Amino acid sequence: MFITALIVAVFVVGYLLIALEHPIKIDKTASSLLTGVLTWTFLALGVIYFGYQIPFEEVFHHMGLAFDASEPGYKNVERLLGHFVTEIAYILFFLLGAMTIVELIDMHDGFHVITSRITTLNKKKVLWIITFITFFLSAVLDNLTTSIVMVSLLRKLIHDRETRLLYASMVIISANAGGAWSPIGDITTTMLWIGGQITVWPTIEDIFLPSLVCAIVPAALLSLKLKGNFPPVEAKAAYKTSSTERMTVFGLGIGALLFVPIFKTITHLPPYVGMLFGLSVLWFATEIMHKSKTHEEKSRFSVLHALTRIDTPSVLFFLGILSAVAALETIGVLENLAHTLDQSVGNHNVIVVIMGVLSAIIDNVPLVAAAMGMYSIEQFPVDSHFWQFVAYCAGTGGSMLIIGSAAGVAVMGIEKIDFVWYLKNFTLLAALGYLAGAGTFLLFNTVL
Repeated sequence: MFITALIVAVFVVGYLLIALEHPIKIDKTASSLLTGVLTWTFLALGVIYFGYQIPFEEVFHHMGLAFDASEPGYKNVERLLGHFVTEIAYILFFLLGAMTIVELIDMHDGFHVITSRITTLNKKKVLWIITFITFFLSAVLDNLTTSIVMVSLLRKLIHDRETRLLYASMVIISANAGGAWSPIGDITTTMLWIGGQITVWPTIEDIFLPSLVCAIVPAALLSLKLKGNFPPVEAKAAYKTSSTERMTVFGLGIGALLFVPIFKTITHLPPYVGMLFGLSVLWFATEIMHKSKTHEEKSRFSVLHALTRIDTPSVLFFLGILSAVAALETIGVLENLAHTLDQSVGNHNVIVVIMGVLSAIIDNVPLVAAAMGMYSIEQFPVDSHFWQFVAYCAGTGGSMLIIGSAAGVAVMGIEKIDFVWYLKNFTLLAALGYLAGAGTFLLFNTVL
């Protein structure tokens, strides 16, 4: 019991350090990594030296791993950590590939293809354009990749950082809302799809409207604060690349991102493989494109240069926070929390709404995994409103805190958005959108 309390305390303190990054002047990545390492360190020490009991057989079975009772405890801890690191690596490689592709497009001025077509300078119109592009793009790609792409676009469109942060935060909400109604748009919806709890068309049918409401409500409230136009942006005197190079890299880059879900559907391999496949094709294309240039010119447009521009600390931040959450899952804290909710609340709709709120604090993946373990297909059949509601709430609830979703963490890293700033300016907007969408779901799918 002491070890469990210690691990939870480390997680809570680490979470507070991340939230208070700017006041205490300690980078969130350092806090995240230390939290991830300490949670597993105390878990291992507890098993080895203090007789800390973990139901390894049950945990291994839940993870789909073979359990060997003859193995010593520390070996089981090592195997579990290795399992989680593999799953986390899938996300990190995916993120690295997506960020590199986006940087390559940016280095070739490829985003001019889109920004040149957004001719309005009206702040409200730009907000709605960004909101809808993000919402629908995230359903085709996924909310993480879409957030990276859209924030890169915003950096070209809006030069005032304070104003850009408002739009970037709206990208987080729109990306999470757009990803929730598509089986390939959000990791939790994908989990439910692969697990057999939901299928494609009923999911789109049930969740599309609530997700749209979830994005529109915050956008409408934010638009009330926006007045006037952006100052005219001076046209660039010259581009670094030719029109053909811009169009080619933009087309190949966006095509590579769009191809990821297709690749996964065809091969059933993890999404990161499709992302790295797209990156390798684009790498070949840019090498051939610039092969006749001097070494200095060629290096400016190379993947090697793009890799130096990506936000590596954000990748390490992911590693730390997801490792810490994995430790909580291993010791059963998240599953116990889910069972406590089930026993104390009773109403499944209320439980799912609470689960969505909790996903802003704790990663939504283990929460959905716990729900999948708690409730069976016999209790709630395939495509029942329960599973569709889980997909909506888990996918959109994370928008309430900036570190509550992969999209939020990515945007936080790119734009260096302060946790407290987002809490003050967007938590309420995101919560209102989340509740409005949940109400819409219950009205149309339960009442009517």
